[in-house]
Amino acid sequence: MRLFGALSAFLLLCSAASDAQDEILPALIVTATRTSETADETLASVTVITREDIERRQARSVQDVLRGIAGLQISSSGGLGKSASAFLRGTNEDQVLVLIDGVKVGSATLGTTAIENLPLDQVERIDVVRGPRSSLYGSEAIGGVIQIITRRGAGPLSPSLAVGAGSFATRHASASLSGGDTDFWFSLSGSHLNSEGFNVQNGAPGEPDADGYENSALSLRAGRQFGNGTRAEVHVLHSDGFTEFDGDFVNEADLLQQVFGAEFAFDPAAFWRARVLAGRSVDVQKNFKDGVAQTRFDSDRDTLSFLNDLSLGDAHVLTLGVDLHRDRVDGTTAYSENERSNTGAFVQLSTGAARHDFLFAARRDENEQFGNRVTGSAAWGWSPVEDVRLRASFGTAFKAPSLNQLFFPGFGNPLLEPEHSGSAEIGARIGTRAGAVSIAAYHTEVEDLIVFDPVTFFPDNVSRARIRGAELGYSLDLDEWQVDVALDLLDPENRSAGTDRGNRLPRRARRTLSLEAHRDFERARLGARLTAEGGRFDDIANRQRLSGYAALDVLGEYTVHRDWRLQLRVENLFDRHYQTAASFNQPGRGVFFALRYMPSRPDARESAPLQDKENTQ
Repeated sequence: MRLFGALSAFLLLCSAASDAQDEILPALIVTATRTSETADETLASVTVITREDIERRQARSVQDVLRGIAGLQISSSGGLGKSASAFLRGTNEDQVLVLIDGVKVGSATLGTTAIENLPLDQVERIDVVRGPRSSLYGSEAIGGVIQIITRRGAGPLSPSLAVGAGSFATRHASASLSGGDTDFWFSLSGSHLNSEGFNVQNGAPGEPDADGYENSALSLRAGRQFGNGTRAEVHVLHSDGFTEFDGDFVNEADLLQQVFGAEFAFDPAAFWRARVLAGRSVDVQKNFKDGVAQTRFDSDRDTLSFLNDLSLGDAHVLTLGVDLHRDRVDGTTAYSENERSNTGAFVQLSTGAARHDFLFAARRDENEQFGNRVTGSAAWGWSPVEDVRLRASFGTAFKAPSLNQLFFPGFGNPLLEPEHSGSAEIGARIGTRAGAVSIAAYHTEVEDLIVFDPVTFFPDNVSRARIRGAELGYSLDLDEWQVDVALDLLDPENRSAGTDRGNRLPRRARRTLSLEAHRDFERARLGARLTAEGGRFDDIANRQRLSGYAALDVLGEYTVHRDWRLQLRVENLFDRHYQTAASFNQPGRGVFFALRYMPSRPDARESAPLQDKENTQ
């Protein structure tokens, strides 16, 4: 109670102080409706992480920069390169859709995305949309959508360099070159990371050695603007990792992730904007035992979309879309079925009158394995006065069984049905001259959850869950200070019949708090980030409890000469020992240095060509 009282007093103080600031924070394009809108306009709960945020926090991984977002919890099996799971609004990790530049990514066998192997140096922005989005995207978007957008060139030719080193014998280097104008733009970026790591796991099957990680990555994005609003763009991301871990049968893995995509946008008529998008994501994992090859899993996901935005007036936009999707698996395991396809069609209407806004969407998916699924959503927003936004929404969603759940030899059940859900949300956003306060409360019911059935010894649709939660976010940009607060209250309850009914879903904390503050000086910047999470259980029976923790990171940056910056980050300053997955240690205190060459560049929203038509599918 003392913590929440102090937090409330802090927010009131910041709100009062913010009235003295005249600068209005710029809006950012987000990914909530597959059409372009700003963070202020959207009727969804959205967090946008910019490149500036990533560099200011000196983040070293995707899971690191995602940690602390309201409504999003990260559980990992160690440090860099170790398996990490994102629980969005209490839903399972495979109930979150992950996109890279609009392309659906992840393993078709597991149904999850190896976010720990995605290179952060190649990322320009991350959009986190909380709440169901199956009415626009189809399967997997029960908890929401995480879209990672790679670097995009803009402005004069601009190189950047970075080298760094730190604890656990960690070494890092990256370089990029980008530029562009209204006719042509490009960005080329590469990076390499190597860390000897630390002993992640104690006890069986723990091995008393350091568990290292290595990653090499490359990204390319280029586009061309033609006459009459026609635009073409291509993007490629390649990430090749090698990780060590403890295990009886395998203890090393090669991880390969590749994303290829292309977009062609044109205007068939003055009121009609059309886009064709094609992409392929590749996920390959090769497992070894002391250097000897054991198993290989290779999955491809192909997507093709045709999207149309029809302007029906100043406040009315009708969006029509068709998505074709195909999953395919290969490797050392012989699946009885190794391929499936899905066709989805959706319609969305965005309209408004006076100070009210409405959004309606419906989608029908036809899958060759589980048949048809229809999902829908409706949202309402009201701005009674300037800088105040009230909203409410309801949506249904589903998650198709993974190919492992359906066809893995000796385990799969081809009769599985998709998991499905219904979610309701209310929220508000109050803007000030220096920042904003956002509040949201939600209720989600998930049925036909797929779990292992001890009676049949196969996975089956036998589980249910009820998830309730509330989120509070506050941002302040005042003079030299920037402050961000995120508070998450969560009640994820198992509603299945049996002895586990009423238990908390595994690896979810009821309360999380992130408090981040930065102060700019003439040639320096100092910052700190506090992450606190309550206790959680690691098992369905709620017998194995993991203690809560609070970890503090401190940051420092000094401009050595013009565009050269020297950075220092101390992680887990007080060397707290904690776990977010049973028997897997989190890193202790770590010190990391970096030298960066980062020339000043214009605001990407002002210099990027046709940014308002950016691919935000």
